[in-house]
Amino acid sequence: MVDVLGYDIGGANTKAALVKVKNGKLIKSEVSVEYFPIWKEPQRLVNVLLSLKQRLELYYVDAVCVTMTAELSDAYQTKREGVNHILGCVKEAFPDTRIFVLNTEVELYSIDAAIQKPFEVAAANWAATGWLVAQHLKNCVVVDVGSTSTSIIPVAHGKVAACGKTDLAKLINGELVYTGSLRTNVATIVQSIPIKQDIAGVASELFALSGDIHLVLGNITKKDYTSETADSRGKTVAESLARIARVICADTEMLSRQEILNMAQFIYCKQIQQIAGGLAKVYAYTKSLVQGRVPVVVTGLGKYFLAQQAAEIVKVDEIVDLGMLLPSKAILATPAFGVAFMAATKLEGDMK
Repeated sequence: MVDVLGYDIGGANTKAALVKVKNGKLIKSEVSVEYFPIWKEPQRLVNVLLSLKQRLELYYVDAVCVTMTAELSDAYQTKREGVNHILGCVKEAFPDTRIFVLNTEVELYSIDAAIQKPFEVAAANWAATGWLVAQHLKNCVVVDVGSTSTSIIPVAHGKVAACGKTDLAKLINGELVYTGSLRTNVATIVQSIPIKQDIAGVASELFALSGDIHLVLGNITKKDYTSETADSRGKTVAESLARIARVICADTEMLSRQEILNMAQFIYCKQIQQIAGGLAKVYAYTKSLVQGRVPVVVTGLGKYFLAQQAAEIVKVDEIVDLGMLLPSKAILATPAFGVAFMAATKLEGDMK
């Protein structure tokens, strides 16, 4: 039996997953997630890591495995600085535990090797998700819609086949679409909105977020809306409607409820199209690598109302819910679960 704790350390959320593996098979899994905007208090990261471990009621693990995207946060001047700080916090939190770090080639580094090669471990969490899905489907495209961004991961012949290894490269080729379920500024989704039989431009301000759109449309619940709001007010439908109205410099006295809901529906459709644009590129590329049907696997908070909708626009061969392949808990923290399972299988192999 091998017990491994996996972490996905993001800019806005830090996720932890415990996996127990015996003879390559999952015996038990638990996950925990904490909303932690690292740019506000990066010095608190050690406490967050330990708090998540405590919530999972862990007393001993054979190893800790880490992946991250938080190095992109503006808490750091460079990615190198971010990687070094994050890994330093992991070492401080687990001084006597073996630590692995995932790189973008889907390999596990020691923590010292990772510190020496920061650009190879920066923003590698998509590789964990791709590797995990590849254990179940040999050819597919994974669409993981999180709170902040969407990763689109090609899998061919049982291996991750991503063209881009950095965020920049992935933005260029469609494997990263910077739009998500909660934290996306509405002004980055649309530049104009139909209103009152005309077209209004959009204020380039942080007035409303994608979380407001999905809350008023019923795609998420108040409990799902874990991030902060644009105006630091509450997360009722009324408050979200007010924020959406402000996007065109209006308010709830100037616009009817139905007019604001129509705005939200328009913005929602445009966000689906953003993801569909990236998916179309990656799907065509993946189809060129393999023969036969290529399903799209959807996961993340937005798997139904964004990923699945985008896949339908692209007219993919088949849509598969990752929850049908993995324990439902794993869907809440797929990269953390993926790195934990990867490290556990490696440790079991080393023991043989």
